[in-house]
Amino acid sequence: MATSDAVKDPADKGKFKLIILIVLAGLLAIGLSVGATWYFMSGDKSAPPAQVESNAKAPAIYEALPPAFVINLNDNGRQRYLQVSITLQARDQNDLNALKVHMPVIRNNLVMLFSGQTFDSLATPVGQEMLRQKTTASVQEVAQKELGKVVIDQALFTNFVLQ
Repeated sequence: MATSDAVKDPADKGKFKLIILIVLAGLLAIGLSVGATWYFMSGDKSAPPAQVESNAKAPAIYEALPPAFVINLNDNGRQRYLQVSITLQARDQNDLNALKVHMPVIRNNLVMLFSGQTFDSLATPVGQEMLRQKTTASVQEVAQKELGKVVIDQALFTNFVLQ
C-alpha cells in the first residue's frame, strides 16, 4: 500500500495545483473585468463638473438637410422611388455649423446608403427605423472623422415616401 500511496500523491498534488491555478486565473479575470468596468464607467474626471452638466442639459437644436433625397430603387425590374427628408438633432450650434462644411460628403454617403436599399426592406416600419439608424451612424462617422466628435444625436426622417 505504501507504494501505491506514493504514486497517488504526486498525481493528487498535480491536480490540486491545477485546480488552484484555474481558480486564481478565474479570480484574476473577474478582477480585471471589474477594474476595467469601473475605469470605463467612471468617465472623464478631468472635465470640470459645470461643463459636463451644461452638455447634458443643452436643449436640442434641429437642422434640416434640404433638398429631400430622391432615390431610384429597382424592384424586380420595376422602377420605384424613395423620397426622404432628413433633419439632424444636435446640442451645440457651433458644432453643427462646423459639420455643415462637410455636407457634400454627408449627402454623398447618404445617397450611396439609400441607393443600396431594397423596396421590400423599406416597406416595413422596422426597415425604415434600421435605415434611420444607419443614416445617423453615417453622419456621425463623417463628423467623427472630420471634427473629432460625433456632433449629432440622431438623424430624423421628417418625410418618407415610397412609390
